[in-house]
Amino acid sequence: MLLCATFRTRARTEEIQPSEFWGLVIRFPWAAAGKKESRVEKYLLVGGALVALVGAVSDVSNARIPNWLTYSALVTALGLRTGLLGLSGLKSGALGMLAAGGLFCLLFFLGAMGGGDMKLMAAMGAWVGSTQVVTLILAVSLAGGVLAIGRIIFGNVVGRTLRNTVKLICYRLTAGLEPHPELNVQSSDSKRVPFGVAIAAGALFCASNAVWWR
Repeated sequence: MLLCATFRTRARTEEIQPSEFWGLVIRFPWAAAGKKESRVEKYLLVGGALVALVGAVSDVSNARIPNWLTYSALVTALGLRTGLLGLSGLKSGALGMLAAGGLFCLLFFLGAMGGGDMKLMAAMGAWVGSTQVVTLILAVSLAGGVLAIGRIIFGNVVGRTLRNTVKLICYRLTAGLEPHPELNVQSSDSKRVPFGVAIAAGALFCASNAVWWR
């Protein structure tokens, strides 16, 4: 027996064949789930941006990003992803955490990045997830480069920076990945850039890109 569904409109009566009807029935729940996931991801991006702003304020005012902020932000992001999106959300957050945290962990061991910056980036990776982590890393790197150039120019340390760059290159050729004994972020003489500001700028870019342009 041939089944069909008939929908009456003002203009005409349209007939949907059985295959098309059941296709709509099957796809509808998945479409609704996709919209929900997209909405949740936007909220997570906004939440991550707010956390990054707190880290930036702390970095500028106290020259450090506290552990209570980074650890609690990381646990909260993974918990929210698991509770709202299930296993797929947890997987996305874990991949984002490993990608962002792993890259900046390497910079930390090279002496080019502070521990608080590294942990905040790992937490931001968990908030933005695997779909936005590459955008986050690129945006943060760009913002950090702009901050560093501004610090060099307005701090009148162009010559000193060039000399230190040559020293670092020569040191890397002989010592490999071992941090330089003097030219690292832990040195009291180093001109430190508040990288928490760059992280906040990158997180805000990801959030605004998702909220206003999608």
